[in-house]
Amino acid sequence: MKRLLAATCCIALLLGSAQARDNPIKAEVLAQASRSWDYNRLPAYPDGAPEISVLRIEIAPGAQLPTHRHPVINAGYLLSGELTVVTEKNETLHLKAGEALIEVVNTWHYGRNDGDTPAVIVVFYAGSAGMPLSEHKD
Repeated sequence: MKRLLAATCCIALLLGSAQARDNPIKAEVLAQASRSWDYNRLPAYPDGAPEISVLRIEIAPGAQLPTHRHPVINAGYLLSGELTVVTEKNETLHLKAGEALIEVVNTWHYGRNDGDTPAVIVVFYAGSAGMPLSEHKD
């Protein structure tokens, strides 16, 4: 029985590697959640015509974004550099290149680049036509 199981595992591994060579398309889930990185539930999508926005944001070394909040669901993928996100409650998230995040919604926060290279992040926003993507705190 052990030999049969071992043979089955070997065949499965061989078939899997053959399929990987034959399939030039690969997909990897970078982030998927119903909660933001601070563990709060994401809100319902707003009413109205849906509008998706994609922004590429570059933050210089040592720079800090103003305190802001997003009224719409958004997610980001850090292409390069490092980024620290801090909420008003001092909850902190450190991101490195190649990491994704489900951003906080309706929560005051800011991002800063503590590294020595630009932090480049692509952010996807899912809102409704005419809604702002972020609001700055006065």
